This record gives sequence, C-alpha cells and structure tokens, in this order.
Amino acid sequence: MSYQHILVAVDGSPTADQAVAQAADLAQATGGRIRLLNVMDPIAHISGFEQPQVYQQEVLPRLRRAGEALLDAARTQVARRGVPVDTVLLENLDARVAELVVDHARSWGADLIVLGTHGRRGLARVLMGSDAEQIARTAPVPVLLVRQQAPQGGQA
Repeated sequence: MSYQHILVAVDGSPTADQAVAQAADLAQATGGRIRLLNVMDPIAHISGFEQPQVYQQEVLPRLRRAGEALLDAARTQVARRGVPVDTVLLENLDARVAELVVDHARSWGADLIVLGTHGRRGLARVLMGSDAEQIARTAPVPVLLVRQQAPQGGQA
C-alpha cells in the first residue's frame, strides 16, 4: 500500500519524535505528505482554582504557544527531508484525545496514522488508559505504533 496522507500525532515526547522520523521515512519512500497534529488538552493543565480570566488570558495562550512550538519543531524536522508537511493544532474541550485524532484522520483522508507509544503494561496501562490503543482500535486506517528505542549498547 502506498501511503500518501500520513497523520502523525505529536506531543513532545521522545517516542513522538521517533514517530515523526518514521513517518518522514515512509513519506519519502512513497512520495506522500505528512500532517502533524497536536491536541491541546487544557483540562489536563488546570487545577480548577483558576479564575476564568486567568484561564482565558494566561493558561490557554501558554498551551497554544507550547503546541505551536512542538508543531514547528516537528515541521522543521520533516521539511528538512524534503517531505511536504503541514500542521494542525486542535483544542480539546470535552472529547478523548483518541477520538479527536481518529476524527481528524477520517476528515483529512489519512491513509495511515503514526503514533509514538510508551508501551506501558499492567497497572500503569489500566490506570492511565492508552490513547494509542484506543486510536488503533477505532481508526478507519492502519496505525503504526512506534515504541521508544532502547539506548545504544543494548541496555533498556
């Protein structure tokens, strides 16, 4: 299958950076393009004690700047490889991140979704849930999960 529209969710983690690199390799090989997606999740970054004005004037703009910075860094990494790339910053108001990624993949016409995953197991996975697992389960297209690479020298 030739992947022409590759959606990559980025969150600033090392595994997301590796996912961007893998997606760029694929796009180079297939002549495809990449869309980088960051989902701002303001609810995860508030204590509940902020005044509405502080939230609107300080918290949201800070999160937007951080998301745009992540997208700009990833866009630069992909563009250096000569791969067509664009970015989308979504604000999550009340949905699961996984739903937003899957909905965006569907509406954009993605052929493939590429995600970094931390590979949590057991209780950590149960307690934290897994956006990657939910995306893989509900996506209308194939999903490539990129795990964190072991450090050089074979030690994990």
